[in-house]
Amino acid sequence: MTIATQISIAAIVPMLTAIGDRQWEKFKELETELVSQYGVEVWQEVFNFRILPALDNDSNKWLLVQWCNEGITSVKNVA
Repeated sequence: MTIATQISIAAIVPMLTAIGDRQWEKFKELETELVSQYGVEVWQEVFNFRILPALDNDSNKWLLVQWCNEGITSVKNVA
C-alpha cells in the first residue's frame, strides 16, 4: 500500500470541492498544504490516482486551463 492510499478522504474532498466550485486559489492552497506535509511524490500519486479519475470532463478541462493559462489563451473543444 502506498502512502497516497493512506491520505484521508477528508484531505481530498476539499480539493474536489475547490475544483467543483472553480476556486483555483483554494485548490492551490490545499495542494501546497498536502505537498508540505507529505511531499511531491505523494501529491503526484494522490492527484493522478485519486483526484484526476474523480473529475468530470468539464472540471478536468477547467483544471487544465488553470494550470496552463500563462501560455494558452483558450482550449478548443474537440468532438
